Amino acid sequence: MNTLRAVGIGLFVLLTGLLQPLTPTAAQPRADRPMNRAEIAAKLKLNAWTVGLAAGLLEGAPIRLAAEIARVVDESDALHVLPVVTRGPTHNVEALLYLRGIDAAIINADALEQFRTLVPNIDQRISYILNLFPSELHIFVRPEIRSLADLNGKKVNFNTPGTTASYSGPLIFDRLKLDVEKTFIPHPAALEQMRRGEGEIAAVVFITSKPVDAFLRGRWDPGFRFLSVDIGDADFFNFYLPSTLTSRDYPQFIPEGQDVLTISVPTILAAYNWPQGSDRYKRLTRLVDHLFSRIDQFHAPGFHPAWREVNLMAQVPGLRRFTPAQEWIDRSLATRPQRVPAGTSQR
Repeated sequence: MNTLRAVGIGLFVLLTGLLQPLTPTAAQPRADRPMNRAEIAAKLKLNAWTVGLAAGLLEGAPIRLAAEIARVVDESDALHVLPVVTRGPTHNVEALLYLRGIDAAIINADALEQFRTLVPNIDQRISYILNLFPSELHIFVRPEIRSLADLNGKKVNFNTPGTTASYSGPLIFDRLKLDVEKTFIPHPAALEQMRRGEGEIAAVVFITSKPVDAFLRGRWDPGFRFLSVDIGDADFFNFYLPSTLTSRDYPQFIPEGQDVLTISVPTILAAYNWPQGSDRYKRLTRLVDHLFSRIDQFHAPGFHPAWREVNLMAQVPGLRRFTPAQEWIDRSLATRPQRVPAGTSQR
């Protein structure tokens, strides 16, 4: 009995020792161990000029744009842009409104428009820094589809949930009054089914900056084409803009000298309207200065070709420009050399 009691006491002591917190050592620090001055200084330095940028899905174009913005504007400890992967265009707006640490976002104009009914004061909370470039609507169809009306009742793929096509595509089709069977599978799989005539998919809808690599690679049988969409054919909101697909964009599908009418969705670099003079406001002000003063660097090889079309002066209808961005533009215009009319003498 004494032996059993001794064993029991020994086990109790052993277990009690195992359950006690370990004494912190250099090799195994406690999570709540206070940071020393050097660590505190490093933490403050790392976070001082960090800007969170909501950028969308990994397979989307906005995440590439965000990564390129970060590459150009980052400057050691002076500015650090962190692109953040989200669940798509609508979630970028939500992130800008509600997610901690997010100061800016790449959003689509129609996604922002949908929030106006849910957030009545959204125009006071979000403004735009830059009108990046349009994302063109591509409706790519099988040979038997000759017009938009032929798509009624057919399967149309809008890519995976969270992409621009999966959000804006159905909205546009509703305004075109097209009643289609919507599918949301990855576009590469849908295109392969179309090529082989499997799965009964009649069309795929891309909404992204042209040209799309998927239509530049490989060979397609005669008859595959892009359908025209006339902006006058439907009750479109003013944030959809007229655009064209040309033979220069897609020589395999569009004969030289011909255009395919379509529409585009403006893609915007938006900012949260932090109180003027606040820490987050100062970070965004520095982002504007670095981005605008280095905009020509985006024209270099390796960057998205659409950067060459970006105009700092381009406006976004129905939305105010972020104040530091407008001030930067005003200063630039004020210091721009004035043209002297021909025939005017200079003294």
